Amino acid sequence: MKNIKTNKNGITAIYVRRSVSDKDKGNNSLSISAQREECIKFVGDCEYQVYCDDGKSGKDVQHRPEFMQMMQDARDGLISRIVVKKYDRFSRNMREYLNITDELDKYGVTVYSLSEPFNTETKEGRMMRNNLLNFAEFERETIAARVADAYSTRARETGFYQGGKTYYGFVSERRTINGKTGSVLVPSEQAESVKIAYDIYKNPSTSLKDVIEYFKEHDVYTLTKKNGQMVDNMDRSHISRILESPLYVCADKEVYAFFVSKGYEILDDIEAYDGVHGVFIHRTSGVTFVKLGYHEGLIDPQTWLAVQDKKSHNRRIPNNANANHSWLTGFLKCGHCGYHLEIHYYDNAAGTRRYRYLRDSGAYRKEGCVRKFLKTRPDEVEKAVEQAMRDRIDQLVIARHTADAPDTENDALRAEIIKIDEEIRKLMKKLADADTVLFEYIQTTVNELHEKKSELERKMQTKARKRKSIDTKPLEEPMKIWDTLTIPEKHDLASLMIEVVYVSDENGIEVKFSI
Repeated sequence: MKNIKTNKNGITAIYVRRSVSDKDKGNNSLSISAQREECIKFVGDCEYQVYCDDGKSGKDVQHRPEFMQMMQDARDGLISRIVVKKYDRFSRNMREYLNITDELDKYGVTVYSLSEPFNTETKEGRMMRNNLLNFAEFERETIAARVADAYSTRARETGFYQGGKTYYGFVSERRTINGKTGSVLVPSEQAESVKIAYDIYKNPSTSLKDVIEYFKEHDVYTLTKKNGQMVDNMDRSHISRILESPLYVCADKEVYAFFVSKGYEILDDIEAYDGVHGVFIHRTSGVTFVKLGYHEGLIDPQTWLAVQDKKSHNRRIPNNANANHSWLTGFLKCGHCGYHLEIHYYDNAAGTRRYRYLRDSGAYRKEGCVRKFLKTRPDEVEKAVEQAMRDRIDQLVIARHTADAPDTENDALRAEIIKIDEEIRKLMKKLADADTVLFEYIQTTVNELHEKKSELERKMQTKARKRKSIDTKPLEEPMKIWDTLTIPEKHDLASLMIEVVYVSDENGIEVKFSI
């Protein structure tokens, strides 16, 4: 506090505050001038200093600079009492208020309210103050809940941009659509950078590092607004979020199916997914729902879905670039219990030779697996998986050149879906004559069948997308020089193709590919 003359007992501090919501309500009694005038009239001829936080919320004190200054002056012994118009000007957070008043009590500083007929010098006054603050905190939480409900309602009913964080590649402008006016996202000068990021990352051999390096080489910055200032968010997490956001996709019916497979609540009919507009994902009260936006997307659906498939696969594969035991570290699982297989070393008695072996982590669990150590050696597994990778690439090359050739896996999936449809049809026929118990059983069974059908359809869609988009050239070239690759390089190549490798002495080696 500057230029304040103090007496022996300290001066009177007058604290006034008005939040943005108070302004919106048009409450003149809580205007800064009205609060100041009433408090000055109350203190009379006493020496005082006014501390004013205009447009600041009462939910916490950290974002109120004048309040923080007043507390520091109280610690320095410059203040003997604090006068406020109402206790909720001081704080609306009950726990925080009690912590502050406890601190002020230690400094011998009393808090007076003009609107409540008591002060904190008496125990009765403190009890009444606490009750009032409880109601103030309840009111604040109620207002916050109403705001959240209003946001959720608007987000469900319209495709307008609801405000909040700035989306890279877009700016908002006011438009009137279907008789309602709101903010619609339109491409900014950064939109081209978003397209480039997707084009780079969709390649099977690229990573986030390649996107970042391109951006740096071409002086591209992912600027976003933070605390009122534009800052550069050129990091992996920010670019990763851009590559995951459905905001950028020109959402078509395949994108709709993708959201269905995720279990999201979808607000628009499938016919609305026209391959033009982007999508908002909102999360509220534990529910994730999808709403088509009024804005146009930037990324074609095939590219966007290919990127989602790649990112989903990458999340399943642990980062073992530094693993030296084997290029299959992180992929190996027991064919019996499904737990990870670990690769370990042991040396012979003379110390002249080192051996590798597989240890089943599931054997150390409560139930325990069939054996702790496998007879099958890592060398055998690596050789078998390498050959399986070569065979898989050959299959993909053949499939690319004979696109019309029968797909036995897809045929099996279609047959399973037809069988499920037939089961559902038979069960639905029985509903008319079912009693209450049978009705509930049929309803539960039908729901389970629908879930199973959705999962099979998702597999077909994912398989179809991957088959269309796979470019085997980035895989073929490294396989030609396989023996010259380092362990991390082999691991990176395997991560582009393999989902998991199951190993057991009884059933052998089974490779599940992600492509």
